[in-house]
Order: sequence, then C-alpha cells, then structure tokens
Amino acid sequence: MDASIPIRIPNLTRPAKEADNSSSSFHLHSIEIAVSDESLISQVCLGSKEALANLFRRHARLVRHIAIGVLKDASEAEDLVQDVFVLIHRFCRTFDSSKGSARFWMMQLTYRRAISRRRYLDSRHFYTRLDFAEEGSERSDDLVNRLLAGIDLQKLFGTLSEDQQKTLRLHFIEGYTLDEIAKMLGQTKGNVRHHSFRGLERLRKLIFAGKLRDGRAV
Repeated sequence: MDASIPIRIPNLTRPAKEADNSSSSFHLHSIEIAVSDESLISQVCLGSKEALANLFRRHARLVRHIAIGVLKDASEAEDLVQDVFVLIHRFCRTFDSSKGSARFWMMQLTYRRAISRRRYLDSRHFYTRLDFAEEGSERSDDLVNRLLAGIDLQKLFGTLSEDQQKTLRLHFIEGYTLDEIAKMLGQTKGNVRHHSFRGLERLRKLIFAGKLRDGRAV
C-alpha cells in the first residue's frame, strides 16, 4: 500500500509439526494469553518478532474488520492489515499506557491509517462506481470512524449507559447485527435500536455541539 514501507509481516503460520502436537500448541497458546498486549508492545520495541507475531494473531481480525468498514474493499483492507502491523513495529515507542490500553492505541492507529488511505482513494476516484446501500448506515459508520480516531474515546464511551456501550461496541466494532445483539443481550430489537440511536446521539452532542454556527449538534 505504501511505497515507503517495503517490509511485510512475516508468515505467521505455525509449522506442521508444531500444529500436530496438541499439548505443545495448547501450552504456547496459554503463554500468549498470559502476556498482556502492553508487554508485547514493549517487547516489540526491543526488536522481538515473536511479540509482533503474537499481536498479529490476537488483533489481525479486529484490524481487518475496521479496515473493511472504512475502505469498503477487501483487497485494500488486507493490504492495510499488513501496513498497520508494520506501523505498530515502527511507532511502538509512541504508545503511552497512561492514555489508554494497547488495544485502543492499535485501533486508533488503524482508523487513522484507514481514513488516510480512504482519502487517497477518494482523490483517485476509486469509489466512483460504488453504491452504498443505506445512506443512514454510511453516516453512522463515518461518525464512529471519526470517534474511534480520537484520543478521548474511552472517556466518551464512559459517559454512555452500559447498554449503549455494549450495543455500539458489538455493532460497530465486532460487526454483529441488531438482531444478533438483541439475542446476546436478552432484549428486544427495538430496545437495542434505541440504545444504538441514543448512544450515537449522545456522542454527537459531546463532540460536535457548539461547533456549528447555529450551535446545534450534527
């Protein structure tokens, strides 16, 4: 994607011999889970390729989900996944645990990179032929992209009710439908839709209120 970044993430597939040894595989997986993302990033800063590979195994799916949500193209999203983990390696020393978790830092990095790539593709008329099915859904996705790219994401989410937080995370980050979320939360689809609407409205007001000339939120 970026000619200035010539390296690529190495092949992270386990050797066949290791994959066949179930007890050894389970032991290694347990060790991976025991090490925090923050510790892995510290190890990446010290040059550990295995730590970067562990982060990739843990978070590549989330990074890909975010990339597809912003770029709307599977091939571009796959390239962005590689790009993001190269950037994690390059900028690991900029991570500050006092400002949030390593997971959120990686999400923010992903959103910023994806939005930058989206703007570039827009300037090249990449999306001229794409027809987005629902304008309302596109506006909501754009709002969430902008929110998650901000440095105060956790603080903003903390102002929402528990139901609103769960609904927005499951829908926009994990990719579940409203029907699926209703079953997971044991609530009606109408309630879940209400949580989503009220949560987004709350976030809109917190970020955009007073910034337009008439003082209203977007």
